[in-house]
Amino acid sequence: MKRSLLLALLVMLPISVWAAEGSVPFEFDPNLDNQASLQRGAKLFMNYCSGCHSLQYMRYNRIAEDLEIPRDVVENNLIMTGGKIHSTIQGTMSKEQAGDWFGKAPPDLSLIARQRGADWIYSFLLSFYLDDSRPNGVNNLVMANTAMPHVLAPLQGYQVHEESGGHDGESEGGHGDAGPALELVQEGQLNPAEYRSAVGDITNFLVYAGEPVKLTRASLGFKVIVFLILFTGLAYMLKREFWRDVH
Repeated sequence: MKRSLLLALLVMLPISVWAAEGSVPFEFDPNLDNQASLQRGAKLFMNYCSGCHSLQYMRYNRIAEDLEIPRDVVENNLIMTGGKIHSTIQGTMSKEQAGDWFGKAPPDLSLIARQRGADWIYSFLLSFYLDDSRPNGVNNLVMANTAMPHVLAPLQGYQVHEESGGHDGESEGGHGDAGPALELVQEGQLNPAEYRSAVGDITNFLVYAGEPVKLTRASLGFKVIVFLILFTGLAYMLKREFWRDVH
């Protein structure tokens, strides 16, 4: 009885911690078959995220190979830190600088999709809003009092949060019944639909970065299934041939 109670508490603990951090108002279905989305996500991550966040388990040449991006394009356009094509992806901000500016070092995002889930990433990037009480002037519905500034504000613009009301959270790749009461008050370079699509691309890329072998595994799985079907047919015909004269 005590062991069952302890197990139940251990199962409920992550749920309680998750609820304390904030709700996830949007849903997103990753699509790793959409190579164009992964390529756009890689571009957006390198331009807007890699200055602070690293992907310590990912190498540039792996991205070039998996996403079929020419190596010279990766070297000239995606490597922002002075690294080499075989280097792992490291942010440029030192821990000392991060401590002075944000109070903590930005986390490595290699496994963020496996830790938090695609819905969390998608919702987090959609849920920044203006808040004069915060050092960076913004807050976030999913992670309250986040130290991260709204680095995608040039693309999205700025939102304000109303305590009541809501809106339809439907978007390309993402969906939800009732989203948070966020109203765009300053436009960015992208309209809301384009921004949701861009956030979906970043989310797709981070899902890929968390488990790159998924791309190979899905393709290999299909080939294995086809092989097993063919092998089963051949084995059945061979069995019939062996037993044809047996009465």
